[in-house]
Amino acid sequence: MVFFGKFVLTVVMGLVSAQLIAAQPGWNINRAKGTGDLISVFFTSSSEGWIAGDNGYLAFTNDGGRSWRRKILNTAADINEIYFRNDDNGYLVAGRKMFVTNDAGNSWREALIVNPAEFKDGIPEFYSIRFNSKKQGFIIGAILDKNDEDVVIGSLLLRTTDGGESWSRILVPTKVELIHLDFEGKSHGWIVGDMGTILATTNNGKTWTVQRSGTKEVLRNVDFRNDDQGFVVGDKGTILRTVNGGRNWIKIRSAANNTLNRVDFSDDKNGWIVGSRGTILRSTDRGNTWVIQNSRTKNSLYGLYMTKKYGWSVGKTGVIVKYQK
Repeated sequence: MVFFGKFVLTVVMGLVSAQLIAAQPGWNINRAKGTGDLISVFFTSSSEGWIAGDNGYLAFTNDGGRSWRRKILNTAADINEIYFRNDDNGYLVAGRKMFVTNDAGNSWREALIVNPAEFKDGIPEFYSIRFNSKKQGFIIGAILDKNDEDVVIGSLLLRTTDGGESWSRILVPTKVELIHLDFEGKSHGWIVGDMGTILATTNNGKTWTVQRSGTKEVLRNVDFRNDDQGFVVGDKGTILRTVNGGRNWIKIRSAANNTLNRVDFSDDKNGWIVGSRGTILRSTDRGNTWVIQNSRTKNSLYGLYMTKKYGWSVGKTGVIVKYQK
């Protein structure tokens, strides 16, 4: 398991029930029972959302997180990311599997992405998925040594142009572990990963070039507001900002020096970052400065989903925290 670098996710999470502990503005605990880690969160409305993580764990809410109901998938692999491109069409990647829904998550089917025989020297592992149109999407990850799955032997980028029915590999100018990707519109996209890697495309994902990040730290998440303004976060409190599409990346100082896992802006001015030991940072000035928030937990936070009025983060041992304005 190599999501967000090298997390060790081993504990099976049981049936979930959630209780909002505090109801004041800001971040409040909405904790799920169990001890498995939650990695990803995605909401399609203020009431309907999904959480996912260890050992194929997937659950949804239709009452704004007051209760969570588990969905059983045909996998025991850790779910690295869940993503909906609209209310009905959703995707999740778990190990070397992808699952698809076309009915808002009422049913999920496994979709064949690659034949393992295509990778003679290694094992594919999928970390992140995005669609930039109805038909075109991308999956990134790594190729692991089949004799030692802790060793990365190559980068992995796959592309579909038929809505996920078939996938083809695109070669990229790096061999490191690729962890997260983001698209702004149809043409512009970015990928981040190990060793300070940032890749970018301006031609709809057909080719990718290396951008200079100025760091060798692991970069774990990228979020762009438009073709020019974007942010990247990673290890040792790394926050990078660009205002020209990544031609130049500038390091932003903050009070955090621990691992930062996710960054998400709800609009041009307001952004949040989550990380280890319950770290939550907030910016209200377009990411120029970041202030520590009270997350009400010391558990590491791995997943983040923000809107203007509400937000969610999930993490270690099933913790769920909710933001309300």
